[in-house]
Amino acid sequence: MAHKCFISFKTEDRVYKTYIHDHLDVDMIDKSLHDPINSYDEDYIMRKIRENYLSDSTVTIFLIGDKSAENSWFENQTFIKRELQSSLYHGLGNTKNGILGVVLPSMKEKIYKGSYYCSTCGGNHNCVSINDNTVIKEFSYNYYIPNDKCAWSEIDRYCVLTTWEDFCAAPNYYIDLAFDKRTQPISNKTKVKP
Repeated sequence: MAHKCFISFKTEDRVYKTYIHDHLDVDMIDKSLHDPINSYDEDYIMRKIRENYLSDSTVTIFLIGDKSAENSWFENQTFIKRELQSSLYHGLGNTKNGILGVVLPSMKEKIYKGSYYCSTCGGNHNCVSINDNTVIKEFSYNYYIPNDKCAWSEIDRYCVLTTWEDFCAAPNYYIDLAFDKRTQPISNKTKVKP
C-alpha cells in the first residue's frame, strides 16, 4: 500500500530528496514540497506547508545531514522543527505521521558509535548518538522517549532510524515501520514540542 510521505530536509541535502523521488522504487505518494513557497513570511510558509503537504501525509521522512542538529549554531532550524512538530501533531485536520529518520552518509560515523557493555544489565547495547549535536529535539526526544530502562528497544521508540544505504536498499520496509508506529502504544508518549 502506498503511503503519503513528506520529506523534511535542509536545502544542502536536496540531492538526496531528489534521488528518493527520481531513482528509488518507492511505493509512496510524494507529498513533499518541490519548489519553495514564494514568501518571506515564515508563518504563512508553514501554514501552506501544513495545509497543502502535511495535513494528509502519513509518514515524514527526515533526512539527517550535517546541518540538521539542534546545536547548528549558524543554521535556522525553524522549518524542519515546525515540519516535525506538524508531523507529530494529532488534531482537527491533521493526523500524526510516523517519523522515519534517514542518516545521510556524512553523519553515519557521528551517529552510529558501535556497542558498549552495560553494567546495569550485563549486556551489550548499540551506541546511537541521537542528541542535540546530531538532530533537532523533535526527533531526539521521540527517538529516546524517557523510560526507566537501561536501553531502548524498538517498542520504546516512536521514531524509526536507518542509514541512507539501508533505506535505499529497502525503502518500503522502513516507510512501513514508521507508518505502523502511529497505532502502537508508544505513539501515546510522543511530544510535539519537547
